[in-house]
Amino acid sequence: MNKETNKILILILFLLSIFLISAYIIEYVFEHQACKLCIYQRFPYFVSILLLLNILLLKKYIKPSLLGLSLISLFGSVVAFYHFGIEQNFFSESFLCEAQNLDQDLSKEEILKQLKKNTTGCKNVTFRVFGLSLASINTIFSFILFYIFLKLFKNYEVNK
Repeated sequence: MNKETNKILILILFLLSIFLISAYIIEYVFEHQACKLCIYQRFPYFVSILLLLNILLLKKYIKPSLLGLSLISLFGSVVAFYHFGIEQNFFSESFLCEAQNLDQDLSKEEILKQLKKNTTGCKNVTFRVFGLSLASINTIFSFILFYIFLKLFKNYEVNK
C-alpha cells in the first residue's frame, strides 16, 4: 500500500471516529435519546475502526480488510437508508423499533415503568444538521465510504 493510500485511510479513520463520537455527544451531552436503529447504525463504525487499525498498524490481510470495509459500509448504508425510510414514511416502523424485552415475563410494575420511560421511536427525528436527520446523513456518508473502500479494494494490487 502506498503512502497516499495510507493518508486517505488515516483521514477516513479520523472521520469515522468523529462521526461515531458525534453520535454519543448528541445523545449524552445534548440529551437527544437515540432509537434502536440509531444504536444499530453505530456497529458498522466500530467494526470499520477495527479493520482500519488492522490495516494501519498490523498491515496484515489488507485486501480482505478493504473488501470487509466496503461490505460493512454498504450494510451500514442499507440500515441507515431503512431508518431514513421509516422517518419519511417510505417504510412502516418495524418490530426492531418497538420491541422492548419481549423475551422476559414482565410484572405490571415493570410494564408501567417501561411505559413511563420516554422511548424514542425510529420515526421521530430528534436532531437535525442543516435540516437533515442523522439517518439521512449516515446513509450518504456510509455509501461514500462503501465507494471509497471498494475503489481501494479494486486498486489494491495496482497501488502496491
